[in-house]
Amino acid sequence: MTETLTWQLLRDLKTSGFTEAGDTWHEVSNRSDADRARVDRAMSAKLRETQQSESAEAALDRLKRLSRNFRYLHSECGLIRTALNGLVGDLTEPQNQLKQALADAAALHFTVHEDGSVSYPAAEVEDVTGAKRNAPGSTTQGTSRLPLEPPGPGAGGRPSLYPGHSGFKPLNPNAAKAQDVADRIARAVRSAREIDARYARTLHGLRAEKGLDVTEATLKDVFRDTADVRSAAGMHLGAAVPEDKSPAERKKWWDGLTDEQRQEYLEVAPDLIGGLDGIPAVARDEANRNYLPVLMEDLARRGGDDAETKLNALRMLQGKLNEPSEAPMFLLGIGDEGNGRAIVSYGNPDTARNVSAYVPGFRTQLNDEFVNETMQRAHDTALGAQEVDPSSASIIWLGYDAPQLADVATTGDAERGGRAYNQFMSGLAETNENEDPHLTAIGHSYGSLTVGTAARQSGGIPGVDDIILVGSPGVGVDRAEDLGVGRDHVFVGSADNDLVTKMPSNQQSGAGLAGALVGAPLGPAGMLGGALIASDIADQGDDDLRFGKDPASEAFGGRRFLVDDGPRPVRDVGLMDAHSQYFTPTVDAVSAANIAKIVGGKPHEITTEEHR
Repeated sequence: MTETLTWQLLRDLKTSGFTEAGDTWHEVSNRSDADRARVDRAMSAKLRETQQSESAEAALDRLKRLSRNFRYLHSECGLIRTALNGLVGDLTEPQNQLKQALADAAALHFTVHEDGSVSYPAAEVEDVTGAKRNAPGSTTQGTSRLPLEPPGPGAGGRPSLYPGHSGFKPLNPNAAKAQDVADRIARAVRSAREIDARYARTLHGLRAEKGLDVTEATLKDVFRDTADVRSAAGMHLGAAVPEDKSPAERKKWWDGLTDEQRQEYLEVAPDLIGGLDGIPAVARDEANRNYLPVLMEDLARRGGDDAETKLNALRMLQGKLNEPSEAPMFLLGIGDEGNGRAIVSYGNPDTARNVSAYVPGFRTQLNDEFVNETMQRAHDTALGAQEVDPSSASIIWLGYDAPQLADVATTGDAERGGRAYNQFMSGLAETNENEDPHLTAIGHSYGSLTVGTAARQSGGIPGVDDIILVGSPGVGVDRAEDLGVGRDHVFVGSADNDLVTKMPSNQQSGAGLAGALVGAPLGPAGMLGGALIASDIADQGDDDLRFGKDPASEAFGGRRFLVDDGPRPVRDVGLMDAHSQYFTPTVDAVSAANIAKIVGGKPHEITTEEHR
């Protein structure tokens, strides 16, 4: 069909036929999914409950195979429907271009021939002497090459239209117009042929052999088929996604799609939707769970230490997603850019009245420590807040590159992260279904600087009512009221043995935190010796840190809540333990309870502590 597609066929093509066919495939896909659900939930489940025998096991094996077949049908038929819709969308532009070119030809009284060439009539023109000359009509063939050569005598190897005239030649004004029409026809047909060929290959790849027994290996091929359809229909799907719009505009776009259109994005282009702030949490979760195996496969194929680290973390994350959880998990974002991305909510952030979003800090990256330890902090916060108010959710937000050792004393990561965090929080405020949700921003370690940087932007952090800063080296401002929520809504947890909360300012001398982290000598009491003594001399008020006033100081003016002092930092043994225990109820029950009360909407119940 590709080589025989003519302008006449393109002109007369009824794309509604492809749309209707796609709808039929969609019906088959839906029926297959419903049938698979019946096999799993009714037939198989009932058989397991009531029968225990070899014949029952054999029947269960056959039902499992039937379930796989229905699952495969659901996926593949859905992909066919998406491909057909993409074909319609992509053909629309060249078909419209062709029709416009034909309309222009008719208005100019040109004749379009079967091969796409265009004839134009003669015209009487004046030459430079004012004499009337007859410029004869002719026929021109279009070209789909760009850029086009200008029309004229000998252009493009064409013979002169006016042989016998050695001087100024009477150019027919219709010549250039006819050439333009012919070229537009040629380009439209060429574009349509390329689109046709692309989708023909994709649809051919979705054909299954007769009598196919769907195996687990076959189901893995669905990922490849999905990638093929995405490759063919990517422009059709991606063109409509409002990536450069606000979260409010994105939500409006998503709400305006039909159920079938939404499912198309979730199944075929989940990476376009999973990280889009303003899309509801349930949809983002489904998109990211669909995208997760694709991303893992890509990392496995890429290889290398960085890819292996992220791949292992994603495998662990996938395992947690598949396990029962006291607080249901919602995967709101994943990615392999930079040090890795992962955004996980414990509890539905769209239905919960109280929602917190925790920004981790120094050295955080997508690795096994993030999955096993950092995510656990958000989980503990969710469970604690739900004891205060059951309608609570807690998010771990690794949506930026937290600084590693070399960058811990700079602000660039916080500035980039602050912008991304505000976009995310704006999306939460848009998708939350409560009339006036209670949102809390939590920054730990360098993450507190990221939160502070976000709060300093125009309008502050969208929707946020309270800010919690723990283990902070400063937040970029010297007063709590500069964070945009009022000083009484800024809460600070700072353990006396947390070295990060003693990070010297630029004006102070000494080795500072970075030196301690790589093994700077410690004093006989186990604390940073010379560094902290020099800090006290340079900072008479003892309230300046690397990134501004100490949030736990009286000068800063936030509400300091009680935390455990934590173990004294001894070299190679618990150096950073006091920095990592704020969220863990089994280690610091007072701090974890205070955080839970703030997140759960009852900050008046916290236990306070004197400022430094």
